[in-house]
Amino acid sequence: MIKIGITSCFMYPDKNRTVFGPKTLNYLENDMARYVTQKGILPVLIPDVADEYLFDILDELDGFVLQGGSDLAPETYGETPIGKWKGDPYRDQYELKILDYAIKNSRPVLGICRGFQLMNAYFGGTLYQDTATQQPTLPLHRSAERYDTLKHGVSFIDNTVLHKLYGNDEPKLVNSVHHQAIKDLGDNLEPYAVSTDGLIEAFGYTKEPAGKVIGVQWHPEFSHTLKNELIDEHKLYDLFLQHVKQNECS
Repeated sequence: MIKIGITSCFMYPDKNRTVFGPKTLNYLENDMARYVTQKGILPVLIPDVADEYLFDILDELDGFVLQGGSDLAPETYGETPIGKWKGDPYRDQYELKILDYAIKNSRPVLGICRGFQLMNAYFGGTLYQDTATQQPTLPLHRSAERYDTLKHGVSFIDNTVLHKLYGNDEPKLVNSVHHQAIKDLGDNLEPYAVSTDGLIEAFGYTKEPAGKVIGVQWHPEFSHTLKNELIDEHKLYDLFLQHVKQNECS
């Protein structure tokens, strides 16, 4: 089977939590599990273990998905916090190790929301810590109440791999579940898509074939909530899997 490693989300000790209150939890959001799973595909949640074991696990994986979740810590991209958005520096370092392994070993990567932002930081880019604070003229990009029913338009940049996938599709809409966004694009990253208000929504790493190392700001795994109102989430995952299968054969 093809083994797709998915980076863990973290819950830290919380004395008010009834189950496993004093323990740290690694977890996988279930829509992500359903999105990644297919016949012949084994999703593997990558545990937070010592490096001597972690890298042996990574050696067995054919591709990597960086899932969404908590904010990046501003210190991860060379800034100090401007407000309450402190992020999760521990998770940042755990995922940066995994991403660094994937890049250095030429493995396919799909970064989603936080994963997209982490990829940008890895390549030297920065983020808006809070778009509503730092870019107050922008439309709403996150609503706790509306969550994955919030959506906006997106345009795909000509002659990019995502334009080839989605350029003729209608409607060109994606969900929007983020309050942070790319400010400065990282080195060797090529924009693939922008929102109607100008934020970068997707990119690819230029030192690998187009689409092999790719990040998107939206959540394709949540697209089923709005069904046919959004772009086809399966096209993106199929692109990623094409590269995984090509890697296996090379």
